[in-house]
Amino acid sequence: MQNGTEINEADRALCRSALYEALALGFQTPRPETVERLLSEDQNQALSEIAAAVADEANNGNLSNLIRTLRNCTDSQDLWQLQASYNGLFGHVAHSPVPPYETEYGEETLFQQPQQLGDISGFYTAFGLQLNLQQHERVDNISCECEFLSFLTRKEVYALEQQDTEMVQETRKAQRLFLRDHLARFVPAFVNLLKREAPNSVYGVLGELCHQFVLMECQRFNIKAGPDHLRLRQKVVVDDCFSCGSGQDIIQDMCDSGTCFVNTQG
Repeated sequence: MQNGTEINEADRALCRSALYEALALGFQTPRPETVERLLSEDQNQALSEIAAAVADEANNGNLSNLIRTLRNCTDSQDLWQLQASYNGLFGHVAHSPVPPYETEYGEETLFQQPQQLGDISGFYTAFGLQLNLQQHERVDNISCECEFLSFLTRKEVYALEQQDTEMVQETRKAQRLFLRDHLARFVPAFVNLLKREAPNSVYGVLGELCHQFVLMECQRFNIKAGPDHLRLRQKVVVDDCFSCGSGQDIIQDMCDSGTCFVNTQG
């Protein structure tokens, strides 16, 4: 793959899915797979090439440059350093220095947060996803939201390969709505805070990668991203996690990779 204009729709969707999957992995608690898939020379180069394949003219290779920069960060040398950075930034509570939870951003009415969480869960349920009790994570965690979009784009690949026009339209509509109402709403503010707290860390660079990719996705779907600044909430309400209940073979590898999703249909 040399240029985003030279790949077909299915390949483009597959590359987009891979980028969402990489972001989902990057924002999870670091484990050996994180270092291998994001920071090892071969895997990092492969991901950089994937980013180059879907980059638009406005992006002009910035995604690829950011991916390569991950390997040069001060905390990219080993898993222990990465875990220390992660815990210092995100911790294990909503009120960490950089909350990775969508509904912590924005001071709407008291009842808005449960409604937002319910809407997120509704998206997951509509596509056969259910809570994973083995994962201690909330449904509005940025990793979970990125993984859901990885799921949807992988489902789009399947629909394109099956020439199922209705499924293609369904998955693209869901991507647009979920981006507009959830991920793209808070990512600019989340990343702005993250870069302020840790500009030279893996997570500062990963955040900028996420921001640039989400902006590119917003342009793709003709939607507007949220503001760079959102006031943080003062209280947290619930704590959730989820898993995959869908059986398409095309997402089997995702579901069995130790992420937020597991395949309950075998």
